[in-house]
Amino acid sequence: MATITYISGGQRSGKSSTAQRLALSKSNKPFFIATAFVSDDEMNDRVERHKRDRGDNWTSIEETLFVGSLDLPDNSVVVLDCITLWLTSIFFKFEEDIDKSLEFFNKQWTNLISKSIELIVVSNEIGMGVIPSSAMARKFTDLQGWANQIIAKDADEAYLMVSGIKVRLK
Repeated sequence: MATITYISGGQRSGKSSTAQRLALSKSNKPFFIATAFVSDDEMNDRVERHKRDRGDNWTSIEETLFVGSLDLPDNSVVVLDCITLWLTSIFFKFEEDIDKSLEFFNKQWTNLISKSIELIVVSNEIGMGVIPSSAMARKFTDLQGWANQIIAKDADEAYLMVSGIKVRLK
């Protein structure tokens, strides 16, 4: 069973860099599961910047859907970055159906945490502001909130990043 550290927060709150520092404190050769689907030049630039920032001692795995099916070595340190981008791919794969999306997420998540790894999970808190104006955005915000609750419940430790400051939740 995985040991799970959950790091959530807003955009540019310091989640990814905190997760990476934590992973490097535990392993000199951590794994990085990148869930982003690259759909345009701006997103490609973001991904390339993240790769450069991580450096060569990381083993990067790009997977947008089947994260729970990845073959990861026992006792490896793994950063999963990020849940929001992973859920985006799931949400559109299942044509914005929350129930099917959450069911798929749950199966993949259960498979992932059944592995003997140290897992550091990065996610976004997107439901702390104004209620979105479109039905699609409201559905996605709900999906994100439910997924975050599942992860936080399973986590051994949980943190909220606020302006680069790590606040312990659990």
